[in-house]
Amino acid sequence: MAVLNDAARRLVESGALAHLVTLDDDGSAQVAIVWVGLDGDELVAAHLDGRQRKLRNIRNDPRVVVSFEANTSNDIGMRHYLVVHGRAHITEGGAPELLHRLAQTYVGPGTDFPPMPDPPPGFITHITPTRVGGAGPWTE
Repeated sequence: MAVLNDAARRLVESGALAHLVTLDDDGSAQVAIVWVGLDGDELVAAHLDGRQRKLRNIRNDPRVVVSFEANTSNDIGMRHYLVVHGRAHITEGGAPELLHRLAQTYVGPGTDFPPMPDPPPGFITHITPTRVGGAGPWTE
């Protein structure tokens, strides 16, 4: 297991959108933009609809990659980015609570999310990092 350093953890918790890459049945990449947070050393994302392609792909092959673009740059002006390779598993329930927590960062404090009465319990994707890369203070 790879460990996210403090700089990587700050970026994940900053509200940077995550690009979640999963593998389709034919081996091609499928990319989805998701909100991501931390639960201990795992990345976590919430999904209300269990029929989503990204969830089907994870059930078939747990290898994933998540990338984040930072709002900082190196000395020559190139934007920093974080890439986390990992293995994912899905648990049932808890999605509305995680989405509400993440919305406080992604949308703003005091946000009521999900914006529906009685949302379904949904699913949570848990990603255990196996390799960390990119360009920025998380690779030092």
